[in-house]
Amino acid sequence: MTNRLIEVTDLSVAFADNAVVEGVSFHIDEGETLALVGESGSGKTVSALSIPQLLPYPYAGHPSGSIKLMGEELMGAGDTKLLAVRGSEISMIFQEPMTSLNPLHKIGRQVTELLVLNNVLDKRSANEKVRELFDLVGLDDSIRVDAYPHELSGGQRQRVMIAMALAQEPKLLIADEPTTALDVTIQKQILELLQSLQERLGMALLLITHDLTVVRSLAQRICVMNSGRIVEEGNAKQIFTAPEHDYTKHLLAAEFLSEPPKADSASETIASIDNLEVNYVIGRQWFGRPKTLAAVKGVSLEIKAGHTLGVVGESGSGKTTLGMAILRMLPSEGQIVFMGNELSSLKAKDMKRFRKDLQIVFQDPYGSLSPRMTVSQIIGEGLRIHSPELDEFERESIVRDALIDVGLQEDMLKRYPHEFSGGQRQRISIARAIVLRPKLIVMDEPTSALDVSVQSQIVDLLREVQAKYDLVYLFISHDLKVVRALAHYLVVMKNGNVIEQGEAGQVFDSPKEAYTRELMDAAFSPLG
Repeated sequence: MTNRLIEVTDLSVAFADNAVVEGVSFHIDEGETLALVGESGSGKTVSALSIPQLLPYPYAGHPSGSIKLMGEELMGAGDTKLLAVRGSEISMIFQEPMTSLNPLHKIGRQVTELLVLNNVLDKRSANEKVRELFDLVGLDDSIRVDAYPHELSGGQRQRVMIAMALAQEPKLLIADEPTTALDVTIQKQILELLQSLQERLGMALLLITHDLTVVRSLAQRICVMNSGRIVEEGNAKQIFTAPEHDYTKHLLAAEFLSEPPKADSASETIASIDNLEVNYVIGRQWFGRPKTLAAVKGVSLEIKAGHTLGVVGESGSGKTTLGMAILRMLPSEGQIVFMGNELSSLKAKDMKRFRKDLQIVFQDPYGSLSPRMTVSQIIGEGLRIHSPELDEFERESIVRDALIDVGLQEDMLKRYPHEFSGGQRQRISIARAIVLRPKLIVMDEPTSALDVSVQSQIVDLLREVQAKYDLVYLFISHDLKVVRALAHYLVVMKNGNVIEQGEAGQVFDSPKEAYTRELMDAAFSPLG
């Protein structure tokens, strides 16, 4: 028999007068993993934060509901009770470790603070406990307790967050998107770590995610949320094999992205890259000689008309640097031939005439869209620069057509980026790129951190636009499922080198190199 750890009944959450969660009920047993899944804005994180009462009260409120921890009511409990529960009984791993960790404090201090302030251990014992926790979460002796967060990789920072969460051996660990934007191999390590820690410590796990691969790997039960309500609940096998609610079916259908439409293998080569190298200056040696880091090492490849070239690999492998170098946005050595023109030796002013045909869509649409410009101004900026012969009426007509091409409405032209969702902002970024009818678009992680259903929409959109305007994509991503749905040819990078390349289907199904097989295993079966 299992014992009930958490009981949430008829939970509602409102911010001011805006209801965001209504009538949510679920439970978590000791040692169990429950997944809350759904798209952004469905109420997953708000529901989870309500358990330890971490919402911004009094702006946030609970019109109704009960939250019991081992039969004891937490709703409306005083600060003394809640402070005693947080960390010791219920702990949390937040989505973004770089913003959750204090950049001014050493990582060891941030872990010991929890233990000392809560009178769990004295300062000396707490310092010893930190090393034990770091060993527990797989941070070896090379990771100093006096290091700062910026000195660690994304995966290492996430492990520090897990160590902090486990410091007081809680009964419930809430993990909010614990693997979002991590490389597939690091994601696999974090999932394996959570699974092993759960088994070792006997704690329950509340997993908040939109990544169904993570849910499939870890969860025993699933609650599917949509628009602030739970629309379906059941054991994981039942949800994945026989979903009942239309929204659940929609989420699962979006997960299985189909393979890309076939492209003509006899298409002309529009870009040829030969022995491309990019070196970053990272310091100075004796006598002022530059100390360099080789980010891209002797890469050679071809890009064909009507094709999508997928570039995959872990963070730091050189993917984005390669794309930026091909666009001549970074200095490089080697040969870049585009549409029969040698670009490698051209100066910035001479490159201007090629900019119209070479466009880019960045990973973070919010950061790459000016908050001071309307959608109309953002999409039309390239036309004003590269097509000055167009009058205002012609330009507005082309901008309107581009917006409609990406599935947005004409009445959105006067709005600003902050008024849109992440998926809509990415559509605006794509419209900005295609409005010039370029020959080649570099897509740098364009679906990273988007909901699975929004990813599916963006993939469908990219296919449609590619077919309509005969575009070529250089698609950079660590999400191999999305790459498989788009790429005709695949390049695998590691430490600046191309480890393997070939027809996408062949590389996905029969990888030759051990590193490629490791990537595929981590992406498609993260826990074996």
